[in-house]
Amino acid sequence: MYVIYGRVELHLPHSTSLKDKRQIIQSIVARIRKRYSVSISEVKHHDLWQRSDLGFAAVCNTFGETEAISTAIHDTLLQHENDCQVIAFKDQVVHWDD
Repeated sequence: MYVIYGRVELHLPHSTSLKDKRQIIQSIVARIRKRYSVSISEVKHHDLWQRSDLGFAAVCNTFGETEAISTAIHDTLLQHENDCQVIAFKDQVVHWDD
C-alpha cells in the first residue's frame, strides 16, 4: 500500500473578495474530488483573498498510481491557470508494508 500526501500553495491574482476566492477554490477542489479518489481541502489562509493552501491525500495500491494522482492534481491546477498560479507543489509518498 502506498500513501501520497501533499500541499499546494496558490496565488489568486484576480480574486477581489473572499467570495471570488471561494468560488475558484471550490471549483478546483470539486473537480479533483470528482475525477480522482483524493481527499483535498483548503488548509490555510482562509481569511486572505488572494492566497490559498490546499492539502491532499490518497491511498493507492501501486507506486504508479501515486505518480498518476500527483500528475493529475498538478494538471488540473494548470487548467485553472487563468484563475490561480501555483506557487508551490510538494508531495510525499510513503510505502506501507506489513
